Amino acid sequence: RFFVACCLHQFVCVGGSPSRMKAFIAYIAEELGLGSPGGDYPNICAGTDRYAMYKVGPVLSVSHGMGIPSISIMLHELIKLLYHAKCSNITIIRIGTSGGIGLEPGSVVITRQSVDATFKPQFEQVVLGKTITRSTNLDEELAKELLQCSKEINQFNTVIGNTMCTLDFYEGQGRLDGAICLYNEEEKLQYLKEAYDSGVRNIEMESSVFAAMCNLSGLRAAVVCVTLLNRLEGDQISSSHDILVEYQQRPQKLVGYFIKKSLGKV
Repeated sequence: RFFVACCLHQFVCVGGSPSRMKAFIAYIAEELGLGSPGGDYPNICAGTDRYAMYKVGPVLSVSHGMGIPSISIMLHELIKLLYHAKCSNITIIRIGTSGGIGLEPGSVVITRQSVDATFKPQFEQVVLGKTITRSTNLDEELAKELLQCSKEINQFNTVIGNTMCTLDFYEGQGRLDGAICLYNEEEKLQYLKEAYDSGVRNIEMESSVFAAMCNLSGLRAAVVCVTLLNRLEGDQISSSHDILVEYQQRPQKLVGYFIKKSLGKV
């Protein structure tokens, strides 16, 4: 019901915002020649408050909210859906925004590994009272394919690097502008420079459990996030609204091109 059974490639794209994922499905429909300009795409999950889901051709677009708990719930239910729909040959990609470290705003980071706030490539979860550690490596070949696609587009800077996944937006990411801050700017910068030296190029809040669950489920997965600021230069986004809108379209453009190329439409 959700995918055409004979399709050789099936793609699932997930991101935090329902509106962004609706915009993505409209974009990919036009890119694949499967929709009409201004066409509407119904939310398959309308009537629930959990997440939004849209579909066109071989592409499913799903929102996951903010943070590890939110995306993990969505992934459990999405993976069950894909299983019962007998889908195969699936590529799943998280597209989103992030804070960059040592990169110009607007740079796109393709995640090599998701690391925790101590820079370890692992996701820890308590199951039945016991702490379980899971791998957060992502598909290396898929990352290289996406990087090559960015080179072919040649519209914005793209790198492969580690992504730090935190449990919190403020203290967990070393921000100075939260309601609580018990460290100074020098300590913050020292921490972020240590992160950079360990290979971290951006920070967000979902990639670790995404990588861990996709690994366990045998799904080919990638994380593609644009950086909205360089955290070594501050905590506040200074770019204009129009520039930020264009930045947020960059992961969509890259993943859209990758899908077109995979389907032989480039």
